[in-house]
Amino acid sequence: MKLNRKSVSVLIGLFAVLPAAHAQSGSANAYFGLGTITDSSSNQQIDTFNTGNPYTTPKMGGLFGDVGGSFMFTKQLGIGADFDWRTTRAAYTGLNYRPYFYSFDAVYEPGKTKHFVPEVRAGIGGVNVSYGIASTACDALVGCSTTNQFLESAHHFQVHMGVAARYYMTNHIFLRPAVEGHWVSNFSQFGSNWVPQYSMGIGYSFGRAE
Repeated sequence: MKLNRKSVSVLIGLFAVLPAAHAQSGSANAYFGLGTITDSSSNQQIDTFNTGNPYTTPKMGGLFGDVGGSFMFTKQLGIGADFDWRTTRAAYTGLNYRPYFYSFDAVYEPGKTKHFVPEVRAGIGGVNVSYGIASTACDALVGCSTTNQFLESAHHFQVHMGVAARYYMTNHIFLRPAVEGHWVSNFSQFGSNWVPQYSMGIGYSFGRAE
């Protein structure tokens, strides 16, 4: 599944309608967080530039952004979407890369209280790994600047699952620690198809009873 304009439009559309959705029925939640997504190296040797000096493929890690939301049709059942990206590009066999993860989930909220709401999510989506090469140009007028030239990207289907909790600091504002897992089909760029994620977010609930 490709991360294309249509997929991004669906995600943006979901978040845009959250404030209005609770006016019809149910409740809605939106959040932003930071964390990490990790994977081991595949230990492949790749001679990217045909120089006779191959690079070893890296591990995945670093700081990731996480944005998502959910709409609850009943007190326990709803739907959601989630989008994750590495906040900066990282080195990959002489190039640089940036991974993106997105999913559309079913959401289950069991055993909630006024200040604590557990959340279980499962769904499907895609992973996009984008590759580029950095180049630096200099002139006497503006000095030096570095740009990233896009080369290609790899696309993978994924199954997403996770558990999280919303700790309410006020009736609407919450903290959201989460532990998630991604099973990425044929994730040959890295060492495992199973990719864990850990994050801490802050969010807002619409339509929550006062």
